[in-house]
Amino acid sequence: MIDPAAVPTAPFGGWRRATVEEVTHPTPRAVRLRLDVPDRVEHLPGQHYVVRLTAPDGYVAQRSYSVASAPFEPGIELFVERLDDGEVSTYLADVAVPGDQLDVRGPIGGWFVWRADSPLAGVAGGTGVVPFIAMLRQAAHLGRDSLVRLAVSSRTMAELPYADELSAHAVLIALTREDGGAGRPKGRLTADELASLIASREPTCYVCGSAPFAEAASMLLLDVGVPADRIRIERFGPSG
Repeated sequence: MIDPAAVPTAPFGGWRRATVEEVTHPTPRAVRLRLDVPDRVEHLPGQHYVVRLTAPDGYVAQRSYSVASAPFEPGIELFVERLDDGEVSTYLADVAVPGDQLDVRGPIGGWFVWRADSPLAGVAGGTGVVPFIAMLRQAAHLGRDSLVRLAVSSRTMAELPYADELSAHAVLIALTREDGGAGRPKGRLTADELASLIASREPTCYVCGSAPFAEAASMLLLDVGVPADRIRIERFGPSG
């Protein structure tokens, strides 16, 4: 894999007191938040923010979430999957309303970032699509759509975050519980489909999803000839 020490320094921001501007529930088990972050540091697509909650008795819980908004957009957009045992996600999904204030820190991360100046091949599972939304929006904003090729996987279209936006960008969508668009039968992403992302170019490959998904997708990329030093992986899962 790429040596993180060789990656150029990415922007970093400290703790801020953010205000919730907008709360929507695109699916029954997810919430999309738009935050106003005073004096925010402009992020790179692929970076994340930490959200910290402090209870009246002083107990603190915090969780990291990828940024869905592109750098040029006002505020920060987070997409949060509600986990039944998630201390932070349940609050954000069930309690947070516009006007609330949250402690946030970011942007964070210099490994899984894209500077919109080179070819990108992205593979995402479920909510792993979120950082790629920022990449898609930034590419469109700069007129560099041709640099981005994505393949995403979800159980159903209804469960896929940003399904309409991904479809509008002609992203390859694989559904495992129902047939997908463009006549694709249900099933997992295949080696041939991932090979199509890298055809005729040498992109940096980004993989984001659960640990099992990330492992399977990265192995497929290796199988179709992508060198290990051109694969960047970001896994997510339950907090400790």
